[in-house]
Amino acid sequence: MIKGIIGYRVLIYKDLEPTLRQLRSHAMQYPGFVNAENLVSEEDFSVVVMLSTWETTENWRTWVESKRTRDLLQQAKAIVLEAARITTYRTMPTAEWR
Repeated sequence: MIKGIIGYRVLIYKDLEPTLRQLRSHAMQYPGFVNAENLVSEEDFSVVVMLSTWETTENWRTWVESKRTRDLLQQAKAIVLEAARITTYRTMPTAEWR
């Protein structure tokens, strides 16, 4: 499984909620999408992320690189302090941590 993270620094996190809802709705239409949740930092309310789970890196990249996703990320620029940070992580089974 892949965890895709889109992170923002915003003035008011509530202003980003419509964009995050649209990103999630759009992601749900793509093959390999598993789930998504939006998080706001308890230490710094200006830090907001959308954490999504995908079956493969290719599924995640296809969605991130789609025109609609790029358009939504561009739309968010009006209410964010910095450009979105997009990162990808692979889940690591804890059985391998011995």
